[in-house]
Amino acid sequence: MEKAAASPAVGGSYPQKNAEILSSQYGINLFLAGLLLTFAWAVHAVGISKSHLLSYLITLMLIQLLWMLWYLCRSCTQRRLIQDKDTHAGARWLKCGITLFAVITLILDSFKIGYYIDFSNCLSPTEGIFPVTHAVHTILQVYFLWCHAKDVIQSFKTLERFGVIHSVFTNLLLWTNGVLAESKHQLNEHKERLITLGFGNVTIVLDDHAPQCNCTTTTLCSIFSQGIYYLYPFNIEYHILASTMLYVLWKNIGRKVEHHQQDKTPFKFHGITVGMVFGLMVLTSTIAIVVVYLIQIGGSKIKSELALTMFYLHAIFVLVLMCTAGIVALLIYRLEDRSLDNSKNPARKLDAELLVGTAAGSWLLSWGSILAIICAQGHPKYTWYNLPYSVLVIIEKYIQNLFIIESIHREQEKVNDDIKTLRIVTVSRGSTLSLTPLYKEIYNGRATHDTREVPCLFKGSICGRENDGTGVAKEEMSEDNSLVMHPASDFSFYSRNSGTNNKRRILKNIAAFLFLCNLSLWIPPAFGCRPEYDNGLEEIVFGFEPWIIVVNLAMPFSIFYRMHSAASLFEVNCKT
Repeated sequence: MEKAAASPAVGGSYPQKNAEILSSQYGINLFLAGLLLTFAWAVHAVGISKSHLLSYLITLMLIQLLWMLWYLCRSCTQRRLIQDKDTHAGARWLKCGITLFAVITLILDSFKIGYYIDFSNCLSPTEGIFPVTHAVHTILQVYFLWCHAKDVIQSFKTLERFGVIHSVFTNLLLWTNGVLAESKHQLNEHKERLITLGFGNVTIVLDDHAPQCNCTTTTLCSIFSQGIYYLYPFNIEYHILASTMLYVLWKNIGRKVEHHQQDKTPFKFHGITVGMVFGLMVLTSTIAIVVVYLIQIGGSKIKSELALTMFYLHAIFVLVLMCTAGIVALLIYRLEDRSLDNSKNPARKLDAELLVGTAAGSWLLSWGSILAIICAQGHPKYTWYNLPYSVLVIIEKYIQNLFIIESIHREQEKVNDDIKTLRIVTVSRGSTLSLTPLYKEIYNGRATHDTREVPCLFKGSICGRENDGTGVAKEEMSEDNSLVMHPASDFSFYSRNSGTNNKRRILKNIAAFLFLCNLSLWIPPAFGCRPEYDNGLEEIVFGFEPWIIVVNLAMPFSIFYRMHSAASLFEVNCKT
C-alpha cells in the first residue's frame, strides 16, 4: 500500500522533469541558431545580411510578447487565488535597476528609429521595425518583471516552462547583438589608437557596416550614430539582468516554497558614512580618469602612454583598497560564530554561479596580459604597470567573491526569545505616569521565563511593567527616588551587543565602499576605456586577430561582473 501511495507522486515528477529538460534544450538550440546567424553576419557570410538577423530577433520578441500577454491575462483571471511567491527573487532594488536600464534602452531605440529615418533610402525596413518592436518588448517585459518576478508557477507548468525559457534566451540573443554592435565600434577606434602608439604593422581592415548612402540631415545623423554607442552599455546590462530574473522564474516553476515571512531589509544610509565617502571619492576620481583617458588616448604616442600609465596607477590604488577591505570583512566573519543557510534558493545559487562564472572573463584577460609581459621581447615603460594591475585583478575578484558568497549564505540574526516589551513608567511619590510609546528592550536572561520578571533599569523614577497571564499589571519600584544605574553584570548583554553592532557597522561600510568601487570599475570598460585593447603588447605576442577575439569574448563578462557584484553588494549591505 505504501508503494502504491508513493508511486503517483514519483510518477508525477517525471513529466515535469522531462518538461524541464525539453524546455532547456529548446532554449539552447534557439540561442545557438541565433548565435550562428549573428556570427555569419559579422564575418560577411555569403547570403546572410543584417536583415536576416533582425528578422530572427523580431520573430523571437513577438513570440515572447504573445506569451507574456497570455500570462498576464491568465493572472488577471486568477487574481483572487493565493499564489506562492519566492521572497528572495525580484528584489525591489533590482527592479528599480532594470527599470533605469530599460528607460535608457528606450532612448537608444528612439535614436535607432531616428537613424533609420535619416538613412531610410538605403536601409532595410527591418532596421526600422526592429527598434519599434524592441521598445514595445522592453515596456511590456519590465511591467511583467515588476508584477510577476516572484511568482512560483504551479499551473500550466509545461507551457510556462517553454515560455519562460524562450524569454531567457531571447534576452541573451539581444544581449549578444548589443555586445557585437558595441564591439565593432570599439574596434574601429582601437585600430587608430594602436597606430598612434607606434604599432603601424596592424593592417587588418575593419568594417562597421556603414550605410551606402548620404544622410538627409547631417547633424542629426551624427548625434544618432555617436549617441547609440554611448547608450549600448545600458542596453547590454538591461538584457543580461532581464535574462537572470527570468531564469530564476523558470527555476521556480513547480517548486514547493516554505511559507514563512521574510524580514524586510531596507537600505539605510545611517552608519555607512565612511564607506560612502571613500566610495564616492573613488567614483569621482574614476570618472575623471576615464574622461582624461578618452581625450588623451590616440592623440599622440606620448599622450597615449601617459593615459595608459595614469589608468594603471589609479586602478592599482583602487584594487589595493578593495583587497584590503575584503580581507578585513573576511576576518570579521572568522571571528563570528554564525551558521550558513544551506536551504534551497535558486536566486542565491544563481548569484553565486554568476559571480564565479563572469569573473573568469577578466581572469582570462589578466592571465593573457601576464603571459604577454613575460614573453614579450620589448617592453614599453607603461606595460610594466600592467603586471601588478593584472595580478591584483585576479586577487581582488577572488577575495570579493568569497566575501559576497559567504555574506549571502549567512543566516540573519534571529530575534532572541527573551525580548520583552517594556512600558516605561515614571514613579513619583506613589503616583505612576505611563508614557505612551512601547519600548522594546532586550532582557539579559537573569529572570526565568516562568516568573516573567522584568528588571528595573533604574531605581526610583523608571521601572518596567509587564502584564501577567491574568491581565493584572505588575510593577517594580524602589523605595527612594534616586537615579541609580544597574550593576555592570546586568548590562553585560549590552556590551556584547555593542561589539556586535560595531562589527555590523564595519561590514556595512565595507559593503557600501565595495559597492561604489564596483560601479566605478564598471564605467571604464563600459564606455571605451579598455587598456586591454590599447596597450598593444598582447597583440604583438598573441597576434592581432586572436587577441581581439579573446577580448571581445571575455570583456562582456568582465563588464557584467562589476554590475552584478554591485547589485550583490547592495543586497549584502541591506542584510547586514
